[in-house]
Amino acid sequence: MSAQESQESPEYPPESSPESPDPLEAATAATRSLQGLSTELTARVPQLLEAMRSVGTGLELHSTLDRICETAAELADARYAAIGVVDTEGRGLSDFVTFGISDALAKKIGHRPDGKRGLLGALISNPDPVHLADLTKDPRSEGFPAHHPPMKTFLGVPIRVQGEIFGNLYLAEKNGGGEFNDYDVHMVRVLATEAGIAIGNARLYEAATQRERWIDGSVAVTTALLSGGDADDALAVVAEQARRLADSAAGIVMLPAEEGGMEIVAVSAENPATSLGVVIPAESPVVARLLDGEPVFVDDAASDPRMISRLTSQYGACMMLPLQSGGRVLGALVTPRARGKRPFTEAERTLATQFASQAALALMMAEAQRDRERLAVFEDRDRIARDLHDLVIQRLFATGMMLEGAQRRSVVPEVRDGVGKAVDELDVTIQEIRTAIFALQQGPAEAPSGLRTRVLREINMAAVPLGFKPAHRFLGPIDAVVGELVGKNLIAALREALSNAFRHSEASRIEVVLDSTISLPDGRPGVRLEVADDGVGIPEGGRRSGLRNLRRRAESLGGSSSYGPGLGEEGGGTTLVWEAPL
Repeated sequence: MSAQESQESPEYPPESSPESPDPLEAATAATRSLQGLSTELTARVPQLLEAMRSVGTGLELHSTLDRICETAAELADARYAAIGVVDTEGRGLSDFVTFGISDALAKKIGHRPDGKRGLLGALISNPDPVHLADLTKDPRSEGFPAHHPPMKTFLGVPIRVQGEIFGNLYLAEKNGGGEFNDYDVHMVRVLATEAGIAIGNARLYEAATQRERWIDGSVAVTTALLSGGDADDALAVVAEQARRLADSAAGIVMLPAEEGGMEIVAVSAENPATSLGVVIPAESPVVARLLDGEPVFVDDAASDPRMISRLTSQYGACMMLPLQSGGRVLGALVTPRARGKRPFTEAERTLATQFASQAALALMMAEAQRDRERLAVFEDRDRIARDLHDLVIQRLFATGMMLEGAQRRSVVPEVRDGVGKAVDELDVTIQEIRTAIFALQQGPAEAPSGLRTRVLREINMAAVPLGFKPAHRFLGPIDAVVGELVGKNLIAALREALSNAFRHSEASRIEVVLDSTISLPDGRPGVRLEVADDGVGIPEGGRRSGLRNLRRRAESLGGSSSYGPGLGEEGGGTTLVWEAPL
């Protein structure tokens, strides 16, 4: 039977189309059309139903495509099956999933078809069923690459998702040497309709999961940036999260260089040292667009003429996104994939752009927070300088005057000598204090606020969204014994706990206790943070991402994190306990 005859057969079930957008109705109609056909076809209906059930199992997109290929091959008794996923422009294939070809053979064949020419390209431009007894004799065929297995019999059926072409299902080489018959075509078309439903569900699930991952990544970046750590560490967190979320070979953060262009300041990759400190010159077209606040998307960084850096030779698809907030470009985020990897989808580009905007906002907030801490240091030093000048020096001077008077009245030489030495020491002390005051007023070296001050700042900031100020209590010499690393993570844990209380607990009372006098279970001295509320508590089955973040922070320091009953009646609410060694 020719391809034209196959396409005109009145026994074929109708294709789903924009005019009949409900794929379930299309599948039902397709199955009903099998009634009244031959005994052979009727006998294969149970096999078809089992195949449809198998295709609809699971939600992960790529595993769904693998399952469709395998099921279609079994249903039509074909040796090979494949699904070509049409790209967003409808000009080629963005993915090609196969069944029947081993990984070793696929690697030997090399580059997978792009669908821009040959029989596969013709099926993209004209998505109608194709049934061929010998595909090598079809004028649209361009032959096979080296090491490709020989194929003759061929069956191609389009897969539609919500009325739009998703791709094509290909079957080749009927087992036993025969040809695909009308019954195979019927079965595969019904299966393709069911596959469209399964793919639609999988795509929705994948999109929701992908959005959740990017949102969680944005939260992680924001939390890390606002934890009060070093600026370089904050940029490294942005690079690391971007690499993980984009599934790229590297995550790179660039900042404007003093001499022009952009300098690579943070890298998350297998070998980051080779690119750290590299400056992309200002004459680069990409840099000019990034500094103007425009994103740049490249299909192949190694061959794109706009990419003039030597670093791009090892990469393929690449996203370059400005870190922009409030009209100010802070830098750029680059996420390149290795050569040969799939290009970034439109959804990935949108999510990455939103992530870059969120990261830029968090960077600005972190910078503002550091400015506030510097201001707090300056204000503290100004106050200390005033107190030293107005109180301490005057008292020392008055004490010196009294000692001089006592020295003149004394008749004992030893006493006069001793008082005179004391007066001299006071004069030296006054001079040293004046020197210290002068140093304080000349712009001191940067120093972080004490832990106690930072805890109070977090409590005061939380009071705004909460509508009340949490109670607090300090036990032990907090500033003296808690190190900078532990203090930074403790502040992040406190911020996370207060944020959770505001967003989820519906609490009317919160108490914060910070105790640096505890001993951990293994006997080491430690610090404990407790945040208790009288809210609704943690519901069963609720999300635990915030609690997991707290636990990971504590465990990375050798501590622990847990939660228990809160301040409400009969233990209502939640008490979060976060501990780390000093």
